[in-house]
Amino acid sequence: MGLNDLLYDPIRHNNWATGSLTRFCLDRKLTAEQLEITGVGTYGGILATLDHIVRCDGSYLRRIVDRPLDYVDSDPATDLETIAGWNAEAGALWEVFLTQPIDVERVIVVDNNTRGTRVGIFIAQAINHANHHREQVCAILTGLGIEPPDIQAWEYAWESERIWDLAVDGR
Repeated sequence: MGLNDLLYDPIRHNNWATGSLTRFCLDRKLTAEQLEITGVGTYGGILATLDHIVRCDGSYLRRIVDRPLDYVDSDPATDLETIAGWNAEAGALWEVFLTQPIDVERVIVVDNNTRGTRVGIFIAQAINHANHHREQVCAILTGLGIEPPDIQAWEYAWESERIWDLAVDGR
């Protein structure tokens, strides 16, 4: 086992879930109106929320690895294809991150140089933040009468072969 193995599944699931939800919305060919509908207690519409998830993920990630992600500072995405591309770009950089030693105690200065926080908090926030907002998108989809995709860690495990059925004899 490697130094970062404990983080592989949570980080990969996080990126996979955002990508899966984005692809689900793309495959449903949601209208511009459907992409803008909000729900009670949601960040915004589907497009705005997915944009927010990917931008924030990129913002956390670029500070963790100290590498640029240009889309973080660009104009908001106007389509799901752009969001899918940005999520894939972040996924590739998360993979680079997972190959390097991680100092979870390293300090990152935030909030216009007024606060410091640890890398470990950035990792936790990236995962928690995305989960929170993905559920909002799923709630909007449900409100539209569309059954959202299963983006739980269990589904990720099936798709990535991190879970499997045992033979009848238990092996």
